[in-house]
Amino acid sequence: MSSYVSQELHLARRRKEILSQRSELLQQMETYLGDKKTKKTWQTQAADAAHKRNAALLNDIEAAEKRLQERVCLLPHPDTVKLETLYWASVKESLPKWEEFLLGRAEVPIGYKKMKSTKQNISYSEEESQK
Repeated sequence: MSSYVSQELHLARRRKEILSQRSELLQQMETYLGDKKTKKTWQTQAADAAHKRNAALLNDIEAAEKRLQERVCLLPHPDTVKLETLYWASVKESLPKWEEFLLGRAEVPIGYKKMKSTKQNISYSEEESQK
């Protein structure tokens, strides 16, 4: 009979240990779930903040794009258009002179060397007048 009593005591102690471990594990599980819930809440808030920030940036970019397109649609100043027209007319006029040279079939056009030396003379005379 004493062996039954000692077995009963051993089983009672073992049951107490198991219940203690169970209680500890349940508490750890509750802590883990609470931390997980807190982390999920924090991630949700961070995602919402990022979404709002991205939406604001997108709106800013769209507004900037709209302003730039409005600027592009504006007509250039008439003087600018006139100068541009004159420039392209000059290019078209001098193109035949340069075409053979650019293709490697002829020497530099004669007017080019004269213009270069004329520009040097002009710059020298301006320097002398400043002295």
